[in-house]
Amino acid sequence: MVERFFRDITDKRIRRGVFTSVADLEAAIKEYIAAYNAKPKPFIWTAKASDILA
Repeated sequence: MVERFFRDITDKRIRRGVFTSVADLEAAIKEYIAAYNAKPKPFIWTAKASDILA
């Protein structure tokens, strides 16, 4: 789940932005997290455990 969250924040916010300082990057990350937490969606596993373990 952690890897999925970092993939999403990277794809949806960090790669699309231009940051002139570390403070700008930190602000963008905090804004993304606040928006994400305002409308959270549960993760639903679609793969079977037997397929994952195989």
